[in-house]
Amino acid sequence: MNSFAYPTSARSQPQAGEQTVLHDRRITVDGVETQYLEAGAGPVLVLLHGHEQSAASWRWVIPALTRTRRVLALSLPGHGESGPGADGHAPGADLAPFVAAFLSAVGAEAPLDLVGHSAGGAIALRLALADPARIRTLTLVDSAGLGREVHPLLALDTLPVIGELAVMISRMPGGDLARTTMSAAMLFAQPWRIPAEFFTEQHALARRPGQLEASTAMARALFGPHGQRQILLDRLPALTTPTLVVWGDRDYLLPVGQAHAAVKHLPHGRLSVFPDCGHLPHVEQPDRFAAVLGAWLTAPSKDQR
Repeated sequence: MNSFAYPTSARSQPQAGEQTVLHDRRITVDGVETQYLEAGAGPVLVLLHGHEQSAASWRWVIPALTRTRRVLALSLPGHGESGPGADGHAPGADLAPFVAAFLSAVGAEAPLDLVGHSAGGAIALRLALADPARIRTLTLVDSAGLGREVHPLLALDTLPVIGELAVMISRMPGGDLARTTMSAAMLFAQPWRIPAEFFTEQHALARRPGQLEASTAMARALFGPHGQRQILLDRLPALTTPTLVVWGDRDYLLPVGQAHAAVKHLPHGRLSVFPDCGHLPHVEQPDRFAAVLGAWLTAPSKDQR
């Protein structure tokens, strides 16, 4: 386990001299050496990252969220510093049971608040549907699983041979930088708002052995030539958990129309669309994200849209 002082970002509106101590921890869950970040104290808030991301993708909002919460940001199997999936915990599998086992292992008592981004959103949604008593509130951020449409390049990358070819090209001199540059351009509405640290971390992540293969496996489980494979929209009416849907109105990967459709199906849903924002609201507009999520966690409403 490593610990270090994490200076609160200026964009998170810190108090004078405020710091967040962020612990980089390891725990074995069902045979998988699992990395997670932990900070703060209080009710538990769990953050699940998206495709080709890791626990570190939440670093821009963790300081603000830890003022009232014990924050746990998990790196899913094969991502970040977590080990490769074992048995049924391969990146292409339903990882909701793995997340449930992780929560039990770290003593995250129910009911807790759960946030999932992109692929992590689909995992979070499955967990809430399977064990609603465990989840106090659910927040879906530009979530997979809420519609068929997906960016054609993402669907193309899931095809046999093409996905492996893309990984091979990324391993060639300069290929990793080109992949990171293209990926970042698709994730942000305003590329000039990409934090330098995010680009550096994504580049390093892509160079980590097994990371691209794990990301490709996860993408193939979620997407195909005709769009998203796992659509959970028809299961939303049965979800009793208060649910906040957050989306960037210029998400190039998953269109904002899927957010509007989801809220129409949710019995207790609320929608927050971020103007001029792409697929990563918590990175591109961290102040707004932390404020919206913080207000929701303080007073989740079961009847507002």
